[in-house]
Amino acid sequence: MKPAIFTAILAAVSLSALAQVALKLGTGPLKSTAGKSTADVILAVAAEPFIWIGLAIYGASVLGWIWVLSKTDVSVAYPFVGLGFVLTAVMGAVFLHENVSPLRIAGTLLVIFGCVLIARSA
Repeated sequence: MKPAIFTAILAAVSLSALAQVALKLGTGPLKSTAGKSTADVILAVAAEPFIWIGLAIYGASVLGWIWVLSKTDVSVAYPFVGLGFVLTAVMGAVFLHENVSPLRIAGTLLVIFGCVLIARSA
C-alpha cells in the first residue's frame, strides 16, 4: 500500500473517531431534555456547538474517505474503518474518562491485528 493512501486512510478514520468524541461531548445538555417536547429536543440539539463541530468533522472525514476510495479497492480500504473503533476507545478513555475493561482491550487488539493482515495483503 502506498504511503499516501495509508496516510489518507488514517486521517479519514481519525477524523471520524474525533467526530464521535465531539458528538458525545455535545450530548451533555441533552440529558436535561427528558420529558420535553420533540421540538424542544431538536432546538437543544441545534443549539449545541459540539454537535455542529462533530458533524463538520464527519464531513471532512467523508471527503477524505471519498479520495481514498478513488485511489484503492474498497476491499482493502474498508477494513481500516475498524481502526476507528480503536481510536474511539482510546479517545473515550483519555478525553471522556470512560472505563476500558480488559475484554475491550482484547477486542481492540484483535481489530488491530486484522487491520495489519489486510494492510499486508494489499
